[in-house]
Amino acid sequence: PLGHTGLGDSPYAPLSCFAGNPYFIDLNILVRKGLLTRKELSTRMFGIDPCSIDYAKLSELREKVLRRAFMNFEPTGDFMKFKYENASWLDDHALFMAVKNKFGGSSWSDWDNDIKTRKRDALKRYTKELSEDIEFYKWEQYEFDLEWFALKKHANAHGIEIIGDMPIYTAYDSSDCWANSYLFMLDKNKNPISVAGCPPDDYSPDGQLWGNPVYNWNNIRRHSYRWWISRIRQNLKFFDIVRLDHYRGFDSFYSIPMGETTARHGTWNPGPGMSFFNYINKTLGRSKFIAEDLGFLDDSVRDMIRQSGTPGMKVLQFAFEDGPASEYLPHNYPKNCVAYTGTHDNDTARGWYNSLSSEGRSFFRDYTGRLDINEADAAAEMIGLVQRSPADTCIIPFQDILGLGSEARINIPGTIEGDWRWRMKYNDFSSAVAKRTADMTEACGRAEWIKEKKKTNEKQ
Repeated sequence: PLGHTGLGDSPYAPLSCFAGNPYFIDLNILVRKGLLTRKELSTRMFGIDPCSIDYAKLSELREKVLRRAFMNFEPTGDFMKFKYENASWLDDHALFMAVKNKFGGSSWSDWDNDIKTRKRDALKRYTKELSEDIEFYKWEQYEFDLEWFALKKHANAHGIEIIGDMPIYTAYDSSDCWANSYLFMLDKNKNPISVAGCPPDDYSPDGQLWGNPVYNWNNIRRHSYRWWISRIRQNLKFFDIVRLDHYRGFDSFYSIPMGETTARHGTWNPGPGMSFFNYINKTLGRSKFIAEDLGFLDDSVRDMIRQSGTPGMKVLQFAFEDGPASEYLPHNYPKNCVAYTGTHDNDTARGWYNSLSSEGRSFFRDYTGRLDINEADAAAEMIGLVQRSPADTCIIPFQDILGLGSEARINIPGTIEGDWRWRMKYNDFSSAVAKRTADMTEACGRAEWIKEKKKTNEKQ
């Protein structure tokens, strides 16, 4: 997800469901625009470990640098147009960020009551008082927008589509929850009544307590899904294909009473179901979605996926503990699915194989026909399995392309510290890695555009 991360650094608890993350703004581009100098960049520290993001440093220093650039920015007609076209979410988000800054970064639940509850006079007063700050946060989104769509245009021009992820939930401490409290299950004091998570299972005896406020789908339906339509439209603008996170939550969602310390005492509640997707298709037209349909699925969820025609996900790491009938083994994949070696919630392929049970390893060797396989070979073997599967699309985490171990794992579900930090070094994607990846992709018939390009070049 591209969302503006907050406490915990998770892109699945964004400060806004519409705003981009200003951490992605390229400071070198700001230098080329004359908004910063090289000297101003060299005096700033953004962490010293090339393989790990230092969010504390980013939080402390990145905004200072961006504010320096904003001071040198002269408003343009394009900036005015951007503000006008995005006012439906941008005005609330910029005011939210400015007020949050005024109150020392505290959650909106701790603000003075008049602005916490959005009294009209308070909104006017803070908008006037914090006007410069508000303009800064609007410019931040404008700059993000310019850079993102330049990147997307470049990718699309080279035949590359971008798949983006849309988290189902937002953070409680978000501009969406503050400005549109009717969307969520909140009490009269604007505090969550219940929060999201997953029930206990074999892997997590206490379940997962995510803490995001759950939706009030009855209210959302009464407002003709207006906020959701705007949100999906924004994501379809950012991306060519959108992965709908926690797809089963649209059929039924797990709700945990506020104050619980585990997810043991939650209940399943009905979501909007297929009527929601019918309304989306009617309003926005048929769009390219991927359903994140992992976890506990019942017949109702499967029926919704079947009716929508949205491809689901198959994760190879889930395949080797349940025998030949496992739906995650490649020979059982339908064509209309997206196959992964693993996702951001899994260990890397190498790390996974290292912790696999002896029975799982034995089955893995039997399935691949590689009796001599070891930890170092596991990632390449798994990439080959998903590439050769009948799945329409396959996605390979870059850590698996590089054959990295658990040190490169990016997220451990249910934890709140130390995640989302891994990053690839510039030189990791060597010409040898590129060739090996391209050769396998082409050999498995997943690079038709390469063949077409070769034919074109030969003709020329």
